[in-house]
Amino acid sequence: MNMTKLTPELLATMVDHTFLQSTGTQADAEQAAADAARLGTFSVCVSPSMLPLSTPTVNVTAVCGFPSGKHHSRIKAAEAGAAVQDGADEIDMVIDVGAAVAGNFDAVQADIAAVRAAVPAPTVLKVILETAALTDEQIVRCCEIAESCGADFVKTSTGFHQAGGATVHAVELMAKTVGPRVGVKASGGIRDWAAAQAMVDAGATRLGLSGTEAVLAGGTSTGY
Repeated sequence: MNMTKLTPELLATMVDHTFLQSTGTQADAEQAAADAARLGTFSVCVSPSMLPLSTPTVNVTAVCGFPSGKHHSRIKAAEAGAAVQDGADEIDMVIDVGAAVAGNFDAVQADIAAVRAAVPAPTVLKVILETAALTDEQIVRCCEIAESCGADFVKTSTGFHQAGGATVHAVELMAKTVGPRVGVKASGGIRDWAAAQAMVDAGATRLGLSGTEAVLAGGTSTGY
């Protein structure tokens, strides 16, 4: 377990400031990017349709196959590739969660491999598992597959699944599985400082926050 003592400045550098509202406008996405720069976060995370951003002053993360993961792998690969062409530095892809639930890990591997091939390094690839919907065994297997496919991070959640978001247990399990070789991003339901600190203590090296400003100020966010 990592026991890093966070400061607002340090926490900000670990955050993908996230704006993924379905009703969001281009102006909203541009404002999110401006907010990310003002707060000093690592990146702004937006939907691929919002790219390119007109004034990208921070790293740009785009989601892929979001939020269901039920897109065909060819579509995910094309979406990821287009996002990178439009300015994304990092891609957060959602696996076919149902394939993992069914134990069809060959399909999970093919899915991740297709996106990785479409966006090779130096583009950072994060693989969203939707851990609240999976068993521990399924989480471990998906982490192992993501690492074998060359993913840079494994990520807990979209923040939109009815089963819930990140948990300390899931983050600890993911961090134990991938070790220092692959990053761990905790996302979904992290709405205050204590939750953020708990995720970092459990082994998270990146956080997805939509209510970033409130969390950094020590308050409680109403974000996802």
